[in-house]
Amino acid sequence: MNLTGASRKEVGNIGERAAAEYLRRNGFRILDRNVARKTGELDIVAQKGAVVHVVEVKSIACDEFPGTPARGRSVFDPAENLHPMKIRKVVRTGEWYVAEKGWEGEWQVDGVVVWLRRRDGVARVRYIPHIV
Repeated sequence: MNLTGASRKEVGNIGERAAAEYLRRNGFRILDRNVARKTGELDIVAQKGAVVHVVEVKSIACDEFPGTPARGRSVFDPAENLHPMKIRKVVRTGEWYVAEKGWEGEWQVDGVVVWLRRRDGVARVRYIPHIV
């Protein structure tokens, strides 16, 4: 799929689907997606073993993946958008989520960054555990 001309929202949605698939392939069970409350939104809530993972996803469309020569420019790292204010909102919403679900076990906030290559929609995914 060619992503040239895709909106930021479309790129974000595709990136979240790629992140969920990556997590599934790596032993996570997806519990919820796009959980919105007044404190914020949780992109993905997953469980692996006895731990619930609240996952914030940041995606970007790029011409080439990181580490690939990009005609003299570096490729932006979407992890730079995991700034402290955003993480605080995710933590507050995560606290609400685990309380509402009655979860009494361990939980953590993780990040997933996704680069989507414009010409073909291929994704490169990086999982970042414990971003707090």
